[in-house]
Amino acid sequence: MHKPIAIWLLVCCALVFAMVVVGGVTRLTHSGLSIVEWQPIVGTMPPLGQSDWDELFEKYHQTPQYKKINVGMSLEEFKGIFWWEYFHRLLGRVIGLAFFVPFVYFLAKKAIDRPLGLKLAGIFVLGGLQGAMGWYMVKSGLVDNPHVSQYRLTAHLGLAFAIYAAMFWVALELLYPVGTSLSSSGLGSLRRFSTALTTLIFIMILSGGFVAGIQAGFAYNTFPLMNGHIIPPEIFMLEPWYRNFFDNMATVQFDHRLIAWMLAILIPIFWLKSRKLPLSGSARLACTLLLVMLGIQISLGISTLLLVVPLPLAAAHQAGAVLLLTAALWVNYQLRR
Repeated sequence: MHKPIAIWLLVCCALVFAMVVVGGVTRLTHSGLSIVEWQPIVGTMPPLGQSDWDELFEKYHQTPQYKKINVGMSLEEFKGIFWWEYFHRLLGRVIGLAFFVPFVYFLAKKAIDRPLGLKLAGIFVLGGLQGAMGWYMVKSGLVDNPHVSQYRLTAHLGLAFAIYAAMFWVALELLYPVGTSLSSSGLGSLRRFSTALTTLIFIMILSGGFVAGIQAGFAYNTFPLMNGHIIPPEIFMLEPWYRNFFDNMATVQFDHRLIAWMLAILIPIFWLKSRKLPLSGSARLACTLLLVMLGIQISLGISTLLLVVPLPLAAAHQAGAVLLLTAALWVNYQLRR
């Protein structure tokens, strides 16, 4: 019965992957503030007639985004941003049902033991928190500032990746149970290395949340230098100093680049170390795919920056972050088998 549970979790992973991409497009099209209420049940229904659209549009007229940025927007233009946010929220509801209904079914069939049940219940709780965090993020842009808080956006993004990682890891445990593993010092070192790389990738994802939150990708659109500088002179222009790491475009983008450079150096070293150890074929493949995915993701990041954040490339870069984390998780799991 473990295989159907694993397949169900992988389907949920695919839905979360889609959710992350749609969420990225929603942010890039500035659509996230188009729906000003959180109605988990009633909000499932889309506008059905002109009166519904007029009511929604009138509520949007009261928002800072309309008053300060989109004043004079037509109803047709409003519909363009509304549908992205609507489908983002609808996909969140679909994910909740896609997780909850099979979970109850497998529990009723007694296919889930206590340890697995606790893991899955924890993931479900995280999903509920994610929905609340999404609304908490949107609320920050409905008061005075027509932009959501970069702190809440990054928390929302990080929680989505944490849910994805948890489901993917549990699916791997069910599909490929860990047996007796090699205990050489070289393999132990490689395992610790892979754990550190995975942590660094997650930190880079969080730094990308801050880049998106303050739209730092629209500044310093040169590479490898930042407008002619290795370290931009504006990097510590804010007071107190620690604000620069979250509010300063120069610092936030520099940090994101710095982590990418670190991974560009460390992952090839990791791959070379892996070639010297007696790994299984699947473990070697996982290490190679991590290296390949890093190259793709860095290429997407540089292209997005140089072309000043075009929507298709930026969405692909966000999708690439999910795939890079997936590759890192697979490496970690393979090295523990």
